Amino acid sequence: MDFDRRKAATMASISSTSPDKSPKGTIDTPIIPLLSAINNHPSFFTTSSCSGRISIFSHPPGTPKGGSWAFISHEPADPTTLLHLLFPPEPPSGPTRAESTQPESAELVFRFEPMILAVECRDVGSAHFLVSLAISCGFRESGITSVGGKRVIVAIRCSIRLEVPLGCVGEVLVSREYLRFLVGIANDKMGQNWKRIQGFMEGLRRNGFSEGSVGVEDRKGGVGDENGGVVGEEDFFEDVSQVKSMHLETENGSLGYPRFSLAVVPMEIVGESTERLFLWGHSSCSISNADENEVLIYGGFGGVGRHARRSDCLLFNLSSGKLVDMQVKGSPSAHLGHTSSVVGGSMFVIGGRADPANILGELWIFDFAKTEWKLVSNSSDAFTPRHRHAAAVVGSKIYVFGGLNKSMLYSSLLVLDVTTLKWTEVRGSGEWPSARHSHSLVAHGQNLYLFGGYDGEKALGDLYSFDVDDCVWTKVKTDGRSPYPRFSHSMFIYKDYLGIIGGCPVKQHSQELSLLDLKNFLWKHVVLNSVGKELFVRSTANVVKDDLVMIGGGASCYAFGTKFSEPAKINLLPLLNMDDTSAISEVSEKQRAGLNDLDGESNSDKKEVGGDNKDAVKNAYWVLKLHKKYAKPGKDILKKFGWLDLGRKVYSDEDGSCIYFPVTLNFCDVFSVELSQTACLLEGFSDLSLLKTSVDSCSTALKLLAAFGGTKQVDEFVAMKKASVSPLEKMKEAVALLLKNKGLSEEILDQLPTRWERLGDIVVLPTTSFKDPVWDTLGTDLWNVIAKNLGARRLARQGRVASTGTRDSRLEILVGDNGWVDHRENGILYCFDATKCMFSWGNLSEKLRMARVDCKGETIVDLFAGIGYFTLPFLVRGDAKLVYACEWNPHAVESLRHNLEANMVSDRCIVLEGDNRLTAPKGVANRVCLGLLPSSEGSWLTAVRALRSEGGTLHIHENVKDSEETEWTQHVVTSISEIAQSEGHCWNVSLVHLERVKWYAPHIRHVVADIICKKIQR
Repeated sequence: MDFDRRKAATMASISSTSPDKSPKGTIDTPIIPLLSAINNHPSFFTTSSCSGRISIFSHPPGTPKGGSWAFISHEPADPTTLLHLLFPPEPPSGPTRAESTQPESAELVFRFEPMILAVECRDVGSAHFLVSLAISCGFRESGITSVGGKRVIVAIRCSIRLEVPLGCVGEVLVSREYLRFLVGIANDKMGQNWKRIQGFMEGLRRNGFSEGSVGVEDRKGGVGDENGGVVGEEDFFEDVSQVKSMHLETENGSLGYPRFSLAVVPMEIVGESTERLFLWGHSSCSISNADENEVLIYGGFGGVGRHARRSDCLLFNLSSGKLVDMQVKGSPSAHLGHTSSVVGGSMFVIGGRADPANILGELWIFDFAKTEWKLVSNSSDAFTPRHRHAAAVVGSKIYVFGGLNKSMLYSSLLVLDVTTLKWTEVRGSGEWPSARHSHSLVAHGQNLYLFGGYDGEKALGDLYSFDVDDCVWTKVKTDGRSPYPRFSHSMFIYKDYLGIIGGCPVKQHSQELSLLDLKNFLWKHVVLNSVGKELFVRSTANVVKDDLVMIGGGASCYAFGTKFSEPAKINLLPLLNMDDTSAISEVSEKQRAGLNDLDGESNSDKKEVGGDNKDAVKNAYWVLKLHKKYAKPGKDILKKFGWLDLGRKVYSDEDGSCIYFPVTLNFCDVFSVELSQTACLLEGFSDLSLLKTSVDSCSTALKLLAAFGGTKQVDEFVAMKKASVSPLEKMKEAVALLLKNKGLSEEILDQLPTRWERLGDIVVLPTTSFKDPVWDTLGTDLWNVIAKNLGARRLARQGRVASTGTRDSRLEILVGDNGWVDHRENGILYCFDATKCMFSWGNLSEKLRMARVDCKGETIVDLFAGIGYFTLPFLVRGDAKLVYACEWNPHAVESLRHNLEANMVSDRCIVLEGDNRLTAPKGVANRVCLGLLPSSEGSWLTAVRALRSEGGTLHIHENVKDSEETEWTQHVVTSISEIAQSEGHCWNVSLVHLERVKWYAPHIRHVVADIICKKIQR
C-alpha cells in the first residue's frame, strides 16, 4: 500500500498548479504523452523527468554545485540566438544576458543532455519489464538504480550527451563558426533523442500502456502538435517549404503486428572510410555467387569531405565488411538519379543527371570480369533523357517507367533488350499509372509492381501491377492498411513478400517496414527497431540471402544540415514467423498471468509484494535450458530471430553443465510444450549433423532448439541487468577513495586517462598517464586499484616505439609477472612479449586481404616478417608452399618461431634472422611482401632480386600524403622498372591495385601498392 500512497501523492503534486522543485518549475511539454502513459499504468509512476535540453551553463569558480543557465532550450536551438548571446553585434552599454548575474571568471559550458526519466515501480518484476523495453528502444544506459528498502527505482537514460567548455563570461574562446558547428551537433543529437523517445512511446503502446489523464496534461493546458522542422531533399526542391506534404508526420493506429519488430543493424566497414557510403541518389546491385556476397555501388551525391556528385564504383563485401574503390577503365561522368540493373555478368546504368542543366539519356554497361565501362550509343528516339525513373529486370529485358526531365514528367513504359541493346516503347492497356518520378519498380515472376512517387503536387500511394506477357496494367486491390503515400523510397522482393521502406515524408514517430503478401495481397506492417540516424530517403535496398542491405540515403534538413544514413542491414528471416502457423501454439492463461498483472487487468486480485502476486509476476519470465555443448549454436539462433531477452542475464548450473538463456514472450508464443517432442524425431541425427543444419526458417530454428534438448522453464533467478557504470567512473570512484585515505587532494583526478587499449588480458594505459610525481607516492596500491576496476589481470603503460630499425616496444608492466600475450585474429594465433615487440592493430584488414590472396603453391619472401603479421596469413589461410621470413629484431624472431609452431606451419617457413639486404634469398619468389612503415624503399632492390626471372608480385607498404598518392604510385612503378632493368630483367611493371589500409595521421594514409612484374616475351 506504500507504493499506492506515494503514487497518489506524486500525481497530486503533478496536477498542482504550483511550480515543482525543478529549476524550470514545470514538466517538459514534448514528453507529456510519455509521462501520461507511464503514470496511467497501475505498476509505475514518474518521480522526475527531463525531455532533453541544449544549454549554456555558467559555473562560478569555487562553487562545485552552483551556477545558472545562460541559455536553455528543450527544442533544437537556433544558432543565431546563441551567436547574439555570446557575440553581441555591438558592445552593449550594460551587461549582456550571459553576463548579467555572473562574475567574469565564471566558466561557460555548452551542453546537450538527452532525456532522463526516473520511475518508481511496484515491484522488481515490473522494473525489469520497463528496463528491458527501454534498452530495446535505444536507452541503453537504463537500469534499476535502487532496489533495496521499500522503493524500486528505474532510471531511463542513454549516453548521447555533449559537453564542451566555451571559455569564461566576457572571454569566449571559440569562434562563431565553431559555435555553429556545436549547435549543429547538438541539434542532431536532439533529433536522435526524440526518435528514441518516440520509439519508447510506441513500445509502451504495444505493451498495453495507454495515454490517460493522470494529471500531466493539466499542467500545460493540453498537448499540441510540435513538429520539429521540415525535412527535404537537397538537389531536388529549390525550396522545400513549397511542398506541403514534406513534414515530419506522426502516425497513429495499429501496425498490424504490434508485437513484431525487426532490428536495423549498422554494418562495419573496413578498407575505406564509412563516409564513402554517405550517399543519396546513387544506385546499387547485389552480386552473389557461391563464395562471396557483394554489393556494387555507383555514383550518387555525398562522399568524403565536401559533398559532391560522384562517379565512384565501390564494391562492398558483406561477409568481411571490406569496401573497395574499384580501379575501372573508362568510367562515366558523375551521376545521380540513374538506375542500375544486373543482367548476366554486366551492370546496365540508365539515364541520370550530371548537373541541373544536364539530364542524361545515356546507357552505360559495366563488365564485372573486365572491370571496364562501355558507352552504348542511343540509336532510338524511344528513350529520352531523364532521371529519377525506376527500372526492373525480367529475363533479358530491362523495363523503365516514368522519370523527370526538368519540368517534364513521364508516364511511358520502355523496355531495353540487352541482347540487341535496342529500346522500344511498350503499348499496353488497362489502368495506366499517371506520370511521376521518384517512384519504385520491382519484378516478381512475369509481373512488374510499381508504387508511389511524386506527381509534381503530392506524394502518391497507389500500387500497380503490369503483366509483361499480356501488356496489361492493373491497379492492385489489397486488404489491410496500405502504406502511406511517399516518394524517394525503396521497394524489394523477398520470397513472396513485396516490401516498402523509407521515403518522404519522413515518419518522426517510428520507422516501419510495409509488406504485401503476394499470395493473399494482405498488407502487414513491421516496426523497425533502430537507435541510429537512419534516414531511408533516396537510399538503395538489396536483398542478399535473408538480409535487406540498405546503402546510403539522406536529406538536407532545415536547421539540422545535411544528413546521411550509415550502411545497415535488416535480417528478414523472422518474417517467416508471421505465417509459420505450424510452429505457433496457443499460450495458456497461466502463462499470461504475469502479463495481465503488468497490464493492470486484475487489480481486484492484486496483493502486496511478498504474496501470491510476486509469484505471478515472476512467472512472466522464462528461460530456455540447453546443455553447454549446444549453448553457442542455441544462443546464435535466439539472437538471430530476436528471441533472446537482452534485459536479463544468462546464467548456468552450479556445475556449469547447463546454460539458461532468458527468452522473450515472442519465443514463448511459438515454442510450445508439444514442440519439445521434436527431439524424439531427431534422435537419429549426430551432434555434427545437427550443428551443421541450415537455419533458414522459424520452423527449422524451433525444431533445432528442441533437437538440442532445449526446454522452456520459469526463470527462478530473474538476473536483471543493472544500470551500467562506465569503467572510467568506477576507476574515478576507487582512486578518489584511495587519495582520500592517503590524505591527498582529489584535484589530480582530472589527470586520469579516459582511453586505454587491451592486448589480450593486459590493459595498456597511454604513455602520458600518471606522470605527475604525486602518483608515485601511492606505489603499487594505485596500479592494483586501477587494474581491479578496469577488469584487468595485468596492467601496463605504453611507451613510445623505439625509433631504431628494430622498432622495439617500450611497454612497462605495472601489474603482472610478464608481458607475453596470446592474441587470436582471423583464426590465427599471435603470441608475443608486449614489452619487447610492437603489435599493429590497424593492419587487420590488410592481414585479412593477404590471407585471401590466391598463393597456393607459391614461394613467398616476407622481408619484414616481425612476429608473423603477414607470414602467418600466407601460410595458414593462403596455403603458400614456402615462405622465407626475414627479420632482424631478435625478440620478434623469438615470437615468430613460437607462432609458426603454435599454428603448425613451421615446416613450410624458413626464418632468416638479420638484415634482409644480406639474408634474403635471390631468384626464388613468386611474391614479395614489404610491410615496413613509414617506408620500405630501402629494400626495393632486395625485393626485385628475390623475384624469379619470370617476375612476380610485390606488395609495397608506405605512408603517403592523400594528395600525393598518384605521384607516389608513379614513382614506385618507375623505380621498380629501373631497378629491374639494372638487374638485367626485361619486365613490364604495372600497378594493379592500391589498397588504402588506414589513416596513419591527418592527411597521411597507410597504403599498399600491388605491383605486377611480367617478363616481356621477345
